[in-house]
Amino acid sequence: MFKTLLRQIGDYKKDAILTPVFVVLEVIMEVIIPIMMAAIIDYGLADQSIGKVVAIGLAMIGAAMLALWFGVESGRTASSASSGFAMNLRQAMYERIQTFSFSNIDKFSTAGLVTRMTTDVSNVQQAFQMSIRICVRAPIMLVSAMVMTCLIHPRFALIFLVVIVCLAAVLALISSRANPTLRRVFHEYDELNARVQENVNGMRVVKSFVREEYETGRFEKESEKIRGLFVSAEKLLALNSPVMQFSMYSCILLISWMGAKMIIAGSLTEGQLMSMFTYVINILMSLMMVSMTFVMLIMSRASGERIAEVLAEEPDLYSVPHGVKEVPDGSIDFEQVGFAYPSNPGKEVLNDLTIHIRPGETIGILGGTGSAKSSFAALIPRLYDATRGEVRVGGIPVKDYDMASLRDNVAMVLQKNVLFSGTIKENLRWGKEDATDEEIVRACRLAQADEFIRDFPAGYDTRMERGGANVSGGQKQRLCIARALLKKPKILILDDSTSAVDTKTDALIRRAFREEIPDTTKIVIAQRISSIQDADRILVFDNGRMEAAGTHEELLGSCPVYREIYESQTKEGGDDESGK
Repeated sequence: MFKTLLRQIGDYKKDAILTPVFVVLEVIMEVIIPIMMAAIIDYGLADQSIGKVVAIGLAMIGAAMLALWFGVESGRTASSASSGFAMNLRQAMYERIQTFSFSNIDKFSTAGLVTRMTTDVSNVQQAFQMSIRICVRAPIMLVSAMVMTCLIHPRFALIFLVVIVCLAAVLALISSRANPTLRRVFHEYDELNARVQENVNGMRVVKSFVREEYETGRFEKESEKIRGLFVSAEKLLALNSPVMQFSMYSCILLISWMGAKMIIAGSLTEGQLMSMFTYVINILMSLMMVSMTFVMLIMSRASGERIAEVLAEEPDLYSVPHGVKEVPDGSIDFEQVGFAYPSNPGKEVLNDLTIHIRPGETIGILGGTGSAKSSFAALIPRLYDATRGEVRVGGIPVKDYDMASLRDNVAMVLQKNVLFSGTIKENLRWGKEDATDEEIVRACRLAQADEFIRDFPAGYDTRMERGGANVSGGQKQRLCIARALLKKPKILILDDSTSAVDTKTDALIRRAFREEIPDTTKIVIAQRISSIQDADRILVFDNGRMEAAGTHEELLGSCPVYREIYESQTKEGGDDESGK
């Protein structure tokens, strides 16, 4: 884990190295000051020499000023290094997530990834900053002060050694008990974030069903669970403070008692005892800082492990070296294809699927919920790999393509249409980055989106709210279709992407496809037979198998399932018309 995280220091390595250097110099100055103070008492005051007092005093001021400057510089470089480290961590995770396949993303929830890039990175950033300052300062100060006390009198060093061993044992016990609880805390944070995300996205549904109190109750339950876990962990971590206080005051009492006896016996001077108290404070403050850092490191360890999980995750799908960059045509071939999702490898959702689709052909896909229509479509641009069998596009196995080139020639309009914050033009140019205004307008006319766009005061420069919340479902679908058309793909996949569009607009979109992009292979997945009845072929899926294939008229005569769906939808349409 530590190697994975520390690789992300990158260009901020210089500041990360300078920080401990400045800290060491600061500690050296602070260790020298008590020696000078002892010299003032034992030589300057004892000899009643004002010259010695002034000279040593000026040296003390110089050492204090240097200590101050080194401290300021260590704070500056530590802040720079930790902030840069956090930025690199977020960037590395974001770049890694962009390489993930759908199966990789399925392993991490959306809320979990957000938590890792925010809360977890902040925890690691704080721990890193404390590590390069306090975790360096405290041990060096501890060792330096121990050496100085040993030089003054070895007995004092023995006291500190016993205290440090006892403290180390207590801290190790606290760590072993608290870390598992803190890991559970961050897992619950993921659940809480998922709850908030789901609730915000579905706010209209919550309000329309008057479920605000119910959702508030669920949120309170999750929050209470996190509070309980935090309290449990904090109870353990809180033991740290009283143990430290007990150790500190025990040391002070023992040194006062032993020092008084030594002064009477003549084996210790008053100046040495005064410097000893300073070193005692330094040692105990160092122990206190180690304790505070220890608590932070325990909390950040769980966060670091979660970040390392993302950085260490290897994409399941990758382009082969020197992959094919040109897709010859829009033909699609499935040869005895079986497919199971990585999350459930024992259950195939597609079974022995064999399909041959010619370039420019329009294929309708019909089937009930869970019949693997979308899974079939996802294998074409290689969003997943087939478990067995072979998928070919343009006569070439999809695994032999450069993935970016393959996906650039396959445009998909998914069931869940997504628009991003920005103007309509900016969203549409996802399909073609350098698309001209004329190309954008033409694509929108084909998708029957131009008319409603022009009704907006700002037209194509209208800003979309996050997720396209300021347009209707049908308008969002048409914008997504236009975005896909701008790619000028060899294969166009519409996955139930006209479900929110009225039948007249649906018919106009289909006619535009026939007339304007005849050479593009079109895969239309739909629930309404009216959306696919004029397709060259219609494939009927059921439980991951292709039950029947043919034209609309052929299936009416040969496929009972298709005929039943057609008659039920026709009857429903007739009832609607009679009701009018």
